[in-house]
Amino acid sequence: MAEHDQEPGGDSREARDQQADDYRQVKLDKLAALRAAGCDPFHEVRYDRTHSAAEVEASFDTLEGQEVAVAGRLMAKRLHGKAGFGDVMDESGRIQVYFKRDVLGEEALERAKELDLGDLIGVCGKAFKTRTGQVTVEAAEVTLLAKILKTLPEKWHGLTDVEQRYRQRYVDLIMNREVMERLRLRSEAVSEIRRFLDARGFLEVETPMLHAICGGGTAEPFVTHWNVLKADYYLRIAIELHLKRLIVGGFEKVYEIGRTFRNEGVSTRHNPEFTMLELYWAYVDYHDIMQLTEDLTRHLASEVFKREQVEFGDHTVDFSRPFAKMTFDEALRKWAGCGLGDLRTLEDVQREAKRLGIELPEERGFGHCLDEIFKERVEPQLIQPTFIIDYPAALSPLAKRHADNPDLTYRFELFMAGFEVANSFSELNDPLDQRERLERQIADKAEGISEVDEDFLTALEYGMPPTGGLGIGIDRLIMVLSGTTAIREVILFPQLRQK
Repeated sequence: MAEHDQEPGGDSREARDQQADDYRQVKLDKLAALRAAGCDPFHEVRYDRTHSAAEVEASFDTLEGQEVAVAGRLMAKRLHGKAGFGDVMDESGRIQVYFKRDVLGEEALERAKELDLGDLIGVCGKAFKTRTGQVTVEAAEVTLLAKILKTLPEKWHGLTDVEQRYRQRYVDLIMNREVMERLRLRSEAVSEIRRFLDARGFLEVETPMLHAICGGGTAEPFVTHWNVLKADYYLRIAIELHLKRLIVGGFEKVYEIGRTFRNEGVSTRHNPEFTMLELYWAYVDYHDIMQLTEDLTRHLASEVFKREQVEFGDHTVDFSRPFAKMTFDEALRKWAGCGLGDLRTLEDVQREAKRLGIELPEERGFGHCLDEIFKERVEPQLIQPTFIIDYPAALSPLAKRHADNPDLTYRFELFMAGFEVANSFSELNDPLDQRERLERQIADKAEGISEVDEDFLTALEYGMPPTGGLGIGIDRLIMVLSGTTAIREVILFPQLRQK
């Protein structure tokens, strides 16, 4: 490998940065020389590729001795004297290329020697196998399609800065094929969700991301300003209320996969901009939605990720067995040592939280503080897929109450790997009860709730049938299915603090 192909080294970031600048200048000089010789590497507008790297490998028996054209990024080069090899990488994988003076010609071989790692090239030539059995393209023609001006990082040294990987995801994708594969599977999973729901008669719809009133959940919203209307609007924190309006209007099975925004911190499980699946199904209850959720999760695990068990941190999550079910009260008693009968007032919750060593947020109401105990003591125990059902009404302002116990609601959340990935209700369709609960949220200073959505309540007064609803955090679901413990690893461009 020529000196200018070596990766930057050095003992400090400053030394590596200086060497990177030096190598960039070498590449700029090469670019100037190429243009002076009448060869602009950015001139080509297309390249007639006949096969991907993987297709040449897979179809070699029929392609042997035939001319093929491949294209991609030069990722390795072992070129000295009269011949040598290189590796060209496209989205499908790598293919070896053989450069030989007797085939290419002396001038073209010398140009090939001047190629830098990371250059994008097209190679046309015959497919053959080397003596070691490796499928290779013998280059008869090499076309420079784009000149790299930066230097690719050395894999084990240059990609240790995790945050830099997210800031320059394009470099991360070049250097880490496992990252590309994981993110490709994410896209496949989203497509498979659509196929799964479409096959069951659900209709995909689109609803507004800008809301005049923040609703459908409890979270701090992002606020923007609509100049023409001279009014503040919110980026949606949930998709729920508009989809319910469609159920009122007569649609019976609707879903949306879309972006949702919550003005909160960044962590291994939270990104302020995330993707939600929300669906609503008329004339069914949360039991039907529970079965749909389990079927969908298991389907994605087997059809997209090709596994029934996933290693997640120190645990193995098993999707092959029926998902467990526990009531909210049973889970609290098992892992917190107190049940809903012991937690009827804010003072009760504060007392038990003190006993458990849990610090509660200040100036928050009963429901929020009760939820803190559940999050601290119960959620980390829920490793295997588990439905927690029958939540307190204080935690579920949009869910229908139990007929025989109005303190509980027909609600479930699905947990796996120690955190929640899905939330479902038998939806509250009593407009009077709904108004009372939304007004109580405002009185309790629920996060993000400042006024009642009167239009939503008006819609309910026109009558909404019994309905089951579901929300799934796509990013979190993909985390578990792929065995990835950090949410930023399953988002192409996660939000980061500014430098």
